[in-house]
Amino acid sequence: MRVVCLISGRGTNLQALINWQANDMLGGARIVAVISNTETALGLERAGNAKIPTKVLSHQDFPNRSAFDHALIQVIDTYEPDVVALVGFMRILTGDFVTHYDRRLINIHPSLLPKYKGLNTHKRALEAGDNYTGATVHWVTSEVDAGNVIRQVKVPVMREDTEETLKARVLDAEHTLYPSVIRDLSLGLIEC
Repeated sequence: MRVVCLISGRGTNLQALINWQANDMLGGARIVAVISNTETALGLERAGNAKIPTKVLSHQDFPNRSAFDHALIQVIDTYEPDVVALVGFMRILTGDFVTHYDRRLINIHPSLLPKYKGLNTHKRALEAGDNYTGATVHWVTSEVDAGNVIRQVKVPVMREDTEETLKARVLDAEHTLYPSVIRDLSLGLIEC
């Protein structure tokens, strides 16, 4: 299973995927490319260190979201992916993009969807007094963070938690959740 990862930033989830791949724990999945919309994304260095091809396609070089997404599709398709994984990719994608990769486009989100779609998930969980939060891997649809859930992991909220401590624990859980979903997709244990 050929996986293209889209990133925008530090790439800690990408590093988790790279580590699983290096240890032959991703089943039949292989990361064949990492594409970023920002040239300063640390994830590009992580991919380069793992000898994974990288590409930068800046959204700022295009007049609108549609033009960027069309160009991004052309770049991604050169790698012939079975799965396109959003790994901290901070762009809202057009309906045309999502349709092009229907049932091949996945994302990880730092909440137990459908709770807390969008940003500031940890702050919102703390303000609501939730006992649990977590992370969700889901199929991407045209509506942000609304696709069918593939798998979730719960993370307890501690009384002394701050946004930063809660974020760190959720991120740690993500580092196992995302690779396990990609592995299970490659092994046919998750229905596409």
